[in-house]
Amino acid sequence: MATQPTVIKFFAPVIDVTINALMEAIDRKMKQGQRNFILLISTPGGSVFHGLSAYNYLKGIPAEITTHNFGSVDSIGIVLYCGGRRRLSVPQARFLLHGVSASFPQGASLEEKQLEERLKGLKIDIENIAKVIAANTGKSAKEVMHAMLERTTLNPEEAKSWGLVHEIKTDLYPAGAEVISIQYQETKR
Repeated sequence: MATQPTVIKFFAPVIDVTINALMEAIDRKMKQGQRNFILLISTPGGSVFHGLSAYNYLKGIPAEITTHNFGSVDSIGIVLYCGGRRRLSVPQARFLLHGVSASFPQGASLEEKQLEERLKGLKIDIENIAKVIAANTGKSAKEVMHAMLERTTLNPEEAKSWGLVHEIKTDLYPAGAEVISIQYQETKR
């Protein structure tokens, strides 16, 4: 059994490719007996679907997960960050909470029922995100939804007073730990 934690540096948006890579890396290390992970996160956010799925995965596996904001944890990235049992942040970081949006292809036309379906989906996404953050901070879901609607940005001290961050810490991981890097670079067309 590994004594050092495995470090996963997630410096990427929360999208299908990066979340699949994250879960595959954890699965691979768990098959080798690893049960202790440090997930370094700096992300602009991304897909609500993938963020909620990754959160539920991290909370549901038999492993000790520590998350550490090493830059910016924005949008659905906060839900991913909440997947850590222990949550850390460097002193020079930020957290951005905001609502969710829907994208429509250019020239799209939707019937009334399709618009209602999209609106219901957005409301459920906001509620689910708020419930996750509330469950991990001690804030009420209503307080979190208000912060999301206000597009709230927190520094590490504010995030700590919120209950989002447990400790502000510069050191990211112990010497000698294995580091797996997950990055994503959009290709230009």
